[in-house]
Amino acid sequence: MPPCLPCATAGTPGAMSTDAIVLLKEDHKTVKRLFREFQAAGDGAAQTKATLATRILEELTVHTYLENEVIYPEVRKLLPDLEQDVLESYEEHHVADVLCLELSTMSPDDEHFEAKMTVLMENVTHHIDEEEQEWFPKVREGLGRKQLQELGARMLELRPSAPTKPNEPKALKKALDALRA
Repeated sequence: MPPCLPCATAGTPGAMSTDAIVLLKEDHKTVKRLFREFQAAGDGAAQTKATLATRILEELTVHTYLENEVIYPEVRKLLPDLEQDVLESYEEHHVADVLCLELSTMSPDDEHFEAKMTVLMENVTHHIDEEEQEWFPKVREGLGRKQLQELGARMLELRPSAPTKPNEPKALKKALDALRA
């Protein structure tokens, strides 16, 4: 039997898995790399940090949107035992969304910029670690390959129209929904 498409294409340049967890982990790698670059920029690198901060906010905005719109609702519906995990993830995203929105209005010269970015990086890193070590294995076991590929395909379909700035209406919707809850 030939290997599954994601398995056969893993590591192949230009090949993309549609497994939702693989896609989310790729996003995580990108964000963590940007965090490291931001931290390595050092003092006096305001322009470099501003550029990296913009990229970080874009990556996080797209990522949280896709999880909030595709992954969390489906997991909540299909795996009711993970309801509390999903609710906690929504709240962690809400905190990240608020920090991203605040950072998007700030100059890297603002005395609170570094501190706020550090809090964002710490919160997001914690969220990533929790997802990858605890949540993703439960989701993979509960949904299986076919459903994860379908979710990943939906993520890939939505990605081009996902918001890239924290102040876009699509990005603000979940933050506003959290305030009403």
